[in-house]
Amino acid sequence: MASHRRPKQPGRARVTVLTATAAAAVALSAQGAHADPQASKQDVKSKVDKLYEEAEQATEKYNGAKEKQDKLDKQVSDLQDKVARGQEELNKLRNSLGSMATAQYRTGSIDPSLQLLLSSDPDSYLERASTLDQLTTKQAETLRQIAGKQRTLKQERQEAADKLADLESTRKALGDKKKEIQGKLSDAQELLNTLSAKEKAEVTGEDKAQEGKDAADRANRSGGSRTDPGGSGKPVPESQRAGGALGAAQGKIGSPYVWGATGPNSFDCSGLTSWAYSQAGVTLPRMSQDQANAGTRIYDQGSLKPGDLVIFYGDLHHVGLYAGNGQVLHAPKPGANVRYEAMGNMPFQFGVRVG
Repeated sequence: MASHRRPKQPGRARVTVLTATAAAAVALSAQGAHADPQASKQDVKSKVDKLYEEAEQATEKYNGAKEKQDKLDKQVSDLQDKVARGQEELNKLRNSLGSMATAQYRTGSIDPSLQLLLSSDPDSYLERASTLDQLTTKQAETLRQIAGKQRTLKQERQEAADKLADLESTRKALGDKKKEIQGKLSDAQELLNTLSAKEKAEVTGEDKAQEGKDAADRANRSGGSRTDPGGSGKPVPESQRAGGALGAAQGKIGSPYVWGATGPNSFDCSGLTSWAYSQAGVTLPRMSQDQANAGTRIYDQGSLKPGDLVIFYGDLHHVGLYAGNGQVLHAPKPGANVRYEAMGNMPFQFGVRVG
């Protein structure tokens, strides 16, 4: 007769292990299904912020190269004009001496000195000092001046050509860097597109723009500053030029940040500040690093006044206008508009009081 023994029950310890394992599996499954959205949003923000900072650094370098290019273009143009004038003077001299040579040819004898002088290289003539006594003093002096001018202009033209070649190489490198960063920005935009409109505004900081404006307005109202005599109610800082610059920038709130733009419809960071001060009759350098040396530096944030320049980051690649109450009015970064923002959001270096 077959035995009908009951199957052996698992021990209590084994049951406990199995139960704990199952619970852990359920917990991990739940964690995977409900990942922390805040962590994801912070990851997107950190990546986008890094890309924006790299983009702005490249923008300021590009601005510097472009400014240098414009200066060199003018220098080369001036040199070319000088060369053309010098060549015209030399041609006139040769033509006048050519008439003398023609007359002598008709008589059957051309002075050797004229043969040398009519050569394409005036230096070779001057090296033959034995023939100088056959020229008039005026002719000899004129030839010396033209030869000297040609040598100088040749050197300057070569120097400018070398500089342009270096600059073209630099601009190509910057252009390559720009393309690289634009690619990264495109990737960042794809990440931003995975967020809701509210989350995207939080990540880009656009949700804080109105808060910054309200804070700046409160500071200006409570600061006891004089108001615009035109009746707009806007404060007039101690420096009329700074006040004019801040007022001009306030009129551009909402304008987009664009690489290398200097207004009036779009700006990069130093493009906004240079444009704003130009509206107040003040010419600022193009780059933020140069604007950092455009006036008296102020290291105490409490001593800043509305309209002062404010410089951020260790390499000084970002600049804005102080708007009061710890707020900066600036063109923040690619993908954002001109807006107010808390200065604490960026590493403040110092302020600059222009003039």
